[in-house]
Amino acid sequence: MKVTERFSDRVQAYVRFRPDYPSALLEALWARAPGAAVDLGCGTGILSAQLVAAGFRVTGVEPNGPMGDWAAEAVGGAFQLVRSTAEATTLPDGCCQLVTAAQAFHWFRPLEVRAECIRLLVPGGVVALIWNDRDPRQSALLRGYEALLQAHGTDYADVAAKYVQPEVLAAFFGPAGHEERFFPHAQRFDREGLRGRLESSSYVPRPGTPGHAPMLEALDRLFDAHEHAGFVDFPYRTRLVWGTLS
Repeated sequence: MKVTERFSDRVQAYVRFRPDYPSALLEALWARAPGAAVDLGCGTGILSAQLVAAGFRVTGVEPNGPMGDWAAEAVGGAFQLVRSTAEATTLPDGCCQLVTAAQAFHWFRPLEVRAECIRLLVPGGVVALIWNDRDPRQSALLRGYEALLQAHGTDYADVAAKYVQPEVLAAFFGPAGHEERFFPHAQRFDREGLRGRLESSSYVPRPGTPGHAPMLEALDRLFDAHEHAGFVDFPYRTRLVWGTLS
């Protein structure tokens, strides 16, 4: 499956069950690079909407048709959508102070995106790469969830290996280097919510395919082992990797 098509049939689950980003992260972005932002791989517009609320004028870049359709309808305010790729946005030179990629950079061709970011940013502009990381050390639930993905995911190991590779980040940011910050974040799910969170991922079996029913049975057992009053807490360590490019 093409990278740009992986989430086409998961838009509703993505919208309902994927996390947003901590308010402290948005405050940090505005403090460092206020003004216009380009949100690469904006998906359904989760971060884009938060950037608009924080005061940015936002251009979302998204090649996936169903995800882009949702963002175009849902974000509103100072937002426009461009249906193109992170490697070739079609946007004008020097059009923004900030480029973001939330839960998306691992799908890009990094050096091509680096060249595009240099072209898009004004001098001194900032690139911010953002992930809501699941750290199994944070809870027994996450340890079980990780084991479930390892056992039932389709290409989970291949996707997970791409997330934050130090050598890729070093090549992307170049001699100027980069900084990392971490922010606590979390969701709380009932049984349906935890199932939706799982099914929003592109690396798990789709409904009606082999492996889907056994995966959900394992998820039910995981929920039953960790629920309290009908809910489980699902923590994240939101990672911000940012810097200027040279």
